[in-house]
Amino acid sequence: MHRRLIAPGALAASLLLAIPASAASYSPGAPGIGDPYYPAYGNGGYDVSHYDLRLKYQPRTDELEGTATLLATTKQDLSRFDLDFLLDVSEVRVNGAKASFTTSGQHELEITPATPLPKGTPITVVVRYSGVPSTKSAYGFSTWHRTPDGAVAADEPEAAWWWYPSNDHPSDKATYDVSVAVPDGTQAISNGVLQSTSSKLGWTRYNWRSNKPQATYLTTLAVGRFDITTGKTSDGIPVINAYSKDLGDNDGAARASVERTGELVDWLSGYFGPYPFNSVGGYVPNTTTGYALETQTRVYYSPKQFANGSNTSVVVHELAHQWYGDDVSLAGWKDIWINEGFARYAQWLWSEHEGEGTTQELADYVYASHPADDAFWTVKPGDPGPDNQFDTAVYDRGALAVQALRNEIGDDAFFAVLKGWPKDHAYGNASVGDFQKYAEKVSGKSLAALFDTWLFQPSKPAAAAAKGASLASRTAAATQPRSWKKIAATNSAHQG
Repeated sequence: MHRRLIAPGALAASLLLAIPASAASYSPGAPGIGDPYYPAYGNGGYDVSHYDLRLKYQPRTDELEGTATLLATTKQDLSRFDLDFLLDVSEVRVNGAKASFTTSGQHELEITPATPLPKGTPITVVVRYSGVPSTKSAYGFSTWHRTPDGAVAADEPEAAWWWYPSNDHPSDKATYDVSVAVPDGTQAISNGVLQSTSSKLGWTRYNWRSNKPQATYLTTLAVGRFDITTGKTSDGIPVINAYSKDLGDNDGAARASVERTGELVDWLSGYFGPYPFNSVGGYVPNTTTGYALETQTRVYYSPKQFANGSNTSVVVHELAHQWYGDDVSLAGWKDIWINEGFARYAQWLWSEHEGEGTTQELADYVYASHPADDAFWTVKPGDPGPDNQFDTAVYDRGALAVQALRNEIGDDAFFAVLKGWPKDHAYGNASVGDFQKYAEKVSGKSLAALFDTWLFQPSKPAAAAAKGASLASRTAAATQPRSWKKIAATNSAHQG
């Protein structure tokens, strides 16, 4: 994960400009979707259902050419609308007719169609563009990562702006076709299933398809020279993994970890239900970044994750996200606990499976390791704020909250919730409040006090609040579980 520090107040003023001065029926779509953590991310006025990206990329010069076709539906009487994008646009068409366009803010592409668009209108938006992604930045950073033989787009909470125009917020999920031409001998990897490849005049085109709704930040592109392996899970899900050919000393440990993807998907399915997509796998490019990211069906791993040997714990974490974060995505960025608390808890379950510390022992250790005056407890996993969105507390205190829920409602109800939630909200979005209501429905218990104590209070829960666990029994010290160092080592997976 990558943390982005963007002060909401600095951007709020720009949103006011989107409010029309008159009550005319046609008005501009807002330049932000309304997320208080990132006010300028996403856009108002329409919903995207499908992205078709046809790209050509030259690794040697980092030049990218593209035609993006977006299928969408208007949600208001729309005079103009925005896309989030940074590269240079040469033409925009809306429903076949040329549209005028300009740029504003840090990453806004403003599009004015030839005629206004009534609410409920299906629209086809075609954007032709080109540029050198590594030369572009917004808010002082870039999420486009050059490698010795290509580049990678994988970051959170944003990555799309550097390679395709989008409505960049997880609440507007869509299906994808990603077609990329690269020089012969180089591969292009993206999400989903490789539909076909073709070669012509020194270029090879790779056509990838994601047939289930996918958030923009979970859409990835990797170009380089890879060794690609294939296999299947026990349920027949295709497994596609890729490793840069120049990983050096990290190559063996990376393979010893990521090649267990099929096994780990089988194991996680026992807790979370059937795997929700038609492909799974991961890729390890030769990058200098340190984090991993749960890019849908094709997880991104940094080589640094394997610098100390094999690391199945980080693979468990990112695969758990396929259910918690990808299948069911957060409604707003404040709901990050649903992603990270449960992915971290999956690591705890794996620890127990491996005989290296039970979930309760790990919970006891986290609780005892942080005294009441530790800043750890001031972070509220249920609404941590943009500055703390990927703080370690969101993961560790977040998993602690999951264990507290388990102890409160009992194993039968807990595991029913764990498996039922992805099915109940499949391919959609949900909030922490939605999860609380679902857990209450399944368990038949009121959980407001528990959720408030463990997710929303900026203080260490008292021993009495932890009475269902052994959390209260060892406040001074707790034995460090054998798995702890492996789990803690994955904290760097969520920091840029």
